[in-house]
Amino acid sequence: MSRCRREHTPSRPTWRCRACGIAWPCSPAKLRLLAAYREARPALLIHLATLYVEAEAERPAPDGADRYQRFVGWARRRGER
Repeated sequence: MSRCRREHTPSRPTWRCRACGIAWPCSPAKLRLLAAYREARPALLIHLATLYVEAEAERPAPDGADRYQRFVGWARRRGER
């Protein structure tokens, strides 16, 4: 019997990981995103910023700065502003 593997994708509108239940993007999701966008860091940042805007529209966070860091800030290279 094979086990159904759940992808580490966001569950809306909570924006928690479907697989592990923690705030998305979880560590496995971050690793998958970094691998998928290895040669296109600007595209990764645009993708994450788009998801951030969608999350804010669906469920505004009391502290948007924390959510911005959660969605986009982690993907920036050191020294980028």
